[in-house]
Amino acid sequence: MNEDTFNISLRGFLKKVGITSQREIEAAIRGAIADGRLKGNEKLPAKVTLHLGGLDFTHVVEARIDLE
Repeated sequence: MNEDTFNISLRGFLKKVGITSQREIEAAIRGAIADGRLKGNEKLPAKVTLHLGGLDFTHVVEARIDLE
């Protein structure tokens, strides 16, 4: 395995996940506030499941997103 190639590829994947996830979450929350499904003071549970194809590997991250 080429460590440099692996590191660059992994960082690129994580950057894409972080940026796209943040945009989608922001849009979903702003839309829900705009149409009245959220008030804007909630604490929302969040969960991400990561799966690597070709491996029997799954990793779950759970946290809370506080709106106020």
